[in-house]
Parts: sequence; structure tokens; C-alpha cells
Amino acid sequence: MNDQSRRTFLKQAALGTAAVLAYPTATVLGANDRVRVGMIGVGDRGNDLLGQVRGVHGVELVAMADVYSRRRDEAKSKVPGIQTFDDHRRLLDMKDLDAVIVASPLHIHSRHFLDTLAAGKDLYSEKTMTWSIPEADKCLAAAKDSNRVIQIGLQHQSSAAQTDARQWIKDGWLGKVTHVESWMSRNTPHGKGQWVRAVPSDCTAQNVNWGAFLNGRPDRPFDPFRLINWRLFWEFAGGNCAENMVHQIAWIMGALDLPLPSAAYMSGGVFSEKDGREVPDTIAVTLDFPKDVVVTWQSSFSNKHYDMADRILGSDGTLEHRFEEALEYWPEKTNRPDGESKKGSSHNQNHMANWIDCIRSRAMPNAPPEIGYRSALAVHMANLSYRNKKRITLEEARAMTPEY
Repeated sequence: MNDQSRRTFLKQAALGTAAVLAYPTATVLGANDRVRVGMIGVGDRGNDLLGQVRGVHGVELVAMADVYSRRRDEAKSKVPGIQTFDDHRRLLDMKDLDAVIVASPLHIHSRHFLDTLAAGKDLYSEKTMTWSIPEADKCLAAAKDSNRVIQIGLQHQSSAAQTDARQWIKDGWLGKVTHVESWMSRNTPHGKGQWVRAVPSDCTAQNVNWGAFLNGRPDRPFDPFRLINWRLFWEFAGGNCAENMVHQIAWIMGALDLPLPSAAYMSGGVFSEKDGREVPDTIAVTLDFPKDVVVTWQSSFSNKHYDMADRILGSDGTLEHRFEEALEYWPEKTNRPDGESKKGSSHNQNHMANWIDCIRSRAMPNAPPEIGYRSALAVHMANLSYRNKKRITLEEARAMTPEY
């Protein structure tokens, strides 16, 4: 999703709460109690989340941590009185903090995920849940051992389309599903690659906690371009599979209740703009799932005509999911001659408000760590296939050592 799409989605969203109680705790906040929230990482995406959480009734944003002084200063200008830190551990030491939003670069997600749970705070972690499969295993295990409320930033899980798709599939409208098509397309002006951002003049070694950003990567002199444009490089990012495919694959896996993929194949390359990026801008992914289901996902950064959509193809009907539009169903007259086409009528839920609601009620949020884990492994398997130039099974992917 691009930033404008996210903003539009959340403006249109209606408040909703998951119904299943799942996280018992000694302290349950009352409806009138303020939820005190901190943030780790307030870059472009973090600023979107900052605006979202401030728009939820009964939330007080009290602290933020970021390695870059500019972002801390910007947060102070937006939220008077907020405490700021260049080390996330100081934020987590705050005793009166209820919950933490993690919006740091992908390669630091697992550290911030695990540290937040260890500090006893509820957690909203941006997608993709982790940078690697071993990290995903550790985070899922920690989540299972925790009684914290954890929401992953997979906003499609709070969409009306997810609600309607689950119900229609449960009601048997699709019959046997063997193939799902999905895609996401964008474009940029010639000479300007997707995600490339200018480096501010104050982005210097004196204003950045460079060691915290590297997070165990090989030490090297301060590199402001890589700090600002971390999405372009494998050691910090997961490419467009981690930025966008993850939303759609999580929606598909959730709607069909799919397990982990059994194998993945990904082709493509850096074709749109030869700007020094490592992650591909043109992608074709095939994910094989148990029980004879194939999911394909395609993406281009040089043509946006077809935008973004998913089509679930069943023997008895088809579902089409276009972002910000009602889910549509068409019967396959061959096997469902009396079936009728239909548009979804459920309402979107506010993903951030759902998390805050669940902090109060200790209910299961719409995007718990389990769907974060399954969608993360799909992303990592696709990327491992691309980087190793071969089809990768789940077993092979688990056996591979992550490479920077």
C-alpha cells in the first residue's frame, strides 16, 4: 500500500473489536482509562502511525525513540511534552507505559519486538513481522509465551473484504479453490526510482546513533544514503515482497485459512530504474500451498494501470478484492447455476483502534502474530528463491542461513 491509500483506508474505517478473549492479564484497563503509548521509529511510516494512534480516543502518546535527531525533533513539534530517546531501551524502561508501536526499519523489527515483550508492554509491530525466518521463529515463540496484546500492521486483516470473504468461503460459494491471482503495480517519473528519498543536510554522524541502526550488521563508516534509503538494500529490507506483497498474501491466507507455503519461486530483477538498488522492482512470485492451491503475485514499478487486486478462483465462484472497494462475487454457472453475483456489505474496522480496544478488553486483535508469522515466511521464501535463483521448499528455506 502507498501512504495515500493507507490514509484513505483509515479515514473511512469504522471502529471494531475482535470478539474472542485471548490475553488474560492482572490489569484490565477500563473504558475511560487512557492508554499510554510509546513509539520506536518515527520515519515516514512511523509518522503515519503517529497520526493514526493520536486519532484514537483515549490514547496518550507519551514517548518515542529514534536513532535520528531530526525525527525526535519533529515528534516534539507534533506532540508537545513527548519524551524522546535515541535508544529504545530507555523508552521501554518507562514504568507507566502501557503499549509500544514499532515502526523501525525491517532489519530491527525482531529486536524491538522481543525487547518490547520482555519489558511487559503490549505491542503493535509494523509489517513484515521480521527480516528473516529465524527471527520470525523467535518472535512467534516469544508471543506465545507472552500475555501481551500484539497486533501486526497488516491493515487488510481489518477490512470489510476479509470479513465477507471468510463468510462466503465458509458458506461454500467458491467450491474448490486451486488458484489465486494477485498483483500490485506502481509508477514513478523517469529517473526517479520507487522509495528513493533525498538525504537531509543534517543527516550526519553526530545526529544519528549509527550503531543502533546497524543492529549487528558489519560495522562501517556512517552512510546517510543507506540510513534514509534502507528499503533499497537486502541487509536492511525485504524488497517489495516485504513492503506490499505481505499485505495481500496475509489477506489471502487469512481468507482461505492457508498454512505455510510448501514452496516458492520468484523471478524478476532491477529493470525499471538502474539506480544502485539491490531489491528488484519487477517481480513474479508463485507460492505453492498444501492441498493443491497455487497463489501468484506480480508487481511492477513502471506501470500502475492495474493498481492492486486479488482474485480467488473457485470451481463454484470467483472473489475479486480491490483495495478500498467492496468485495465482489460472481458464481460459476457451470457448478452453481442458481448463484447470484454479490457485493460485500460489511464495514472496515480501524486497525489501530482495534489494537487499542483489545488492550482494554484483552481480546484477540485482527492481525495477531500467527498471521504475521505465516505471511512473513511467505515473503522470506519468495526472496530466498529470487536470491538463490531456484525454486525453494519450506524445508530448504528453514535450513538456509540469512545473508546480509
